[in-house]
Amino acid sequence: MLKIENLHAEIDGKQILNGLTLEVNAGEVHAIMGPNGAGKSTLAYVLGGRPGYEVTEGSVTFMGPDGKERDLLDLDPHERAAAGLFLGFQYPVEIPGVSNVQFLREALNSQRKERGEEPLSGGEFLKLAKEKAGLLKLDMDMLKRNVNVGFSGGEKKRNEMVQMGILDPALAVLDETDSGLDIDALKVVGEGINAIMRKPEKAVLLITHYQRLLDYVAPDHVHILAMGRIVKSGGPELAHQLEEHGYDVVMEAA
Repeated sequence: MLKIENLHAEIDGKQILNGLTLEVNAGEVHAIMGPNGAGKSTLAYVLGGRPGYEVTEGSVTFMGPDGKERDLLDLDPHERAAAGLFLGFQYPVEIPGVSNVQFLREALNSQRKERGEEPLSGGEFLKLAKEKAGLLKLDMDMLKRNVNVGFSGGEKKRNEMVQMGILDPALAVLDETDSGLDIDALKVVGEGINAIMRKPEKAVLLITHYQRLLDYVAPDHVHILAMGRIVKSGGPELAHQLEEHGYDVVMEAA
């Protein structure tokens, strides 16, 4: 589904990614772990198409649900989203003056239009939104409020997972979704990710510092990213090694 080869990227002239290679197949959950400054968020932003991040070498190909292989780096951010890519932010932004319902309906229908599909009516959309909000235990009244305005950290993350459920991507790139979550919210978000994305035709690239989210979203593969590239890969046991020994010991062994 996603194939990254020898990816180099920089921001403001500073090299961040240094030859990163990774392949994610449909039906898989991959966890990316690593110390601060390793390039984890840069990888997420490059995949999402955030302005200011310049790819200087390498390639990224993506195959969405239509079975068409695309050069991801040639697509604008809205084209990547319509093709089936979702980027979850570490710090979801607030959008004053725009209701969640309005924002999400416009986002979904613009993607459907890009794919040549009919837009959802107001009633159809509200039914879908209620279903996805229920998965994340988010009150429908929250969806009537302005996007993330006045939300707690946990509410922002749950709201973003509702967005993911409504947009129904093929590939979710989640940048430290566990950041700022208490124990209860962590469980709800983890169960929401499983319900929405744990399907044979979907995949998840989960960027995290800690093991705790992986207790709920069990990864098939765990990768350590350091100095802008993946230095070690393994199964779920690798995350437990990091939790027990820290990055230095595991990276020295790598």
